[in-house]
Amino acid sequence: MTFVLSLDAMGGDYAPQIVIEGAVLALANADFSYLVFGDERVIRPILANYPKYQHAFHLVHTTEVITNDMKVAMAIRGLRTSSMRLSIEAVAKGDAAAVISAGNTGAYMALSKLQLKTLEGIDRPAIARAMPTLKGRSIVMDLGANIECTSQDLVQFAIMGHVFGQRLLEKERPSIGLLNVGTEDTKGNMIVQDAAQSLKNIPHINFYGFVEGDDITAGTTDIIITDGFTGNVALKTLEGAAKLIQKMLQDSLKQSWRGKLGYLVAKPAFQQFKNYIDPRLYNGAIFLGLKGIAVKSHGGTDAVGFANAIRVAASLAADAASGQIASDMENLLTKEKFAL
Repeated sequence: MTFVLSLDAMGGDYAPQIVIEGAVLALANADFSYLVFGDERVIRPILANYPKYQHAFHLVHTTEVITNDMKVAMAIRGLRTSSMRLSIEAVAKGDAAAVISAGNTGAYMALSKLQLKTLEGIDRPAIARAMPTLKGRSIVMDLGANIECTSQDLVQFAIMGHVFGQRLLEKERPSIGLLNVGTEDTKGNMIVQDAAQSLKNIPHINFYGFVEGDDITAGTTDIIITDGFTGNVALKTLEGAAKLIQKMLQDSLKQSWRGKLGYLVAKPAFQQFKNYIDPRLYNGAIFLGLKGIAVKSHGGTDAVGFANAIRVAASLAADAASGQIASDMENLLTKEKFAL
């Protein structure tokens, strides 16, 4: 199936270089093309390095850029032709099947909510991403869209996570854990306490109970729900730990000839380990709760990471998962009367 993906070429720490390079990487054995929004004067010289793929890029020139430190209000009201806004607008108009940006998360979420609209019964979209665990992978959300959450928000995240997990993890009743400072029923503030009580009363939700930080990588539950502040801190901590382990292992192997020899013997195993913990290969988080597909790339990623974010969006667009997920979410919200 041929479709178009919309790219915010100017969003991210290393844009537009890694956006174009990542887009080229993602085109291998793919059947889609791009609408690219950004400054044509800096994008075209980069694209000139890939003459084989230039036919797959349609550039839309704009010089307005939403920077990482820009206030959300300014991004919404002040920049009417920013690369981020126009790339999202392409999905809203039906010109593209999905949008991908590595830019300002707050602005991206606000503009996506404004233009793509939220599903019936959803107050706040949430950022969801699959992460590696000892048992395979789990979905963690919210990863930074909503810094402060109510118990109602957490319940809605759980409902969205349940439906998304059914699709992504291929499980009829994925288990859901609520991140807390302890697993005991008495632990946590009133927000998580109230959310837990509500989730216990939803028969269609397989609520496990409270989980702690180490349960994320342990794979204790299929889905872990938390507020955006805690989720983002947890995500960055895990990514940092993965880089630390990789660096320490490399340094240890270089310290002696025995280490170097051992590395040569076990090189395939080390490469497999490197791939398993490489955060770039898990880059690409979806904004759940919207009526269109919007995927957020890590702002500091490289071309490999951005290519993976594109593949996430392409996968959702290719099998029309967004429409099915949206329909299932609205049905469950209506059934449980949690359109609060």
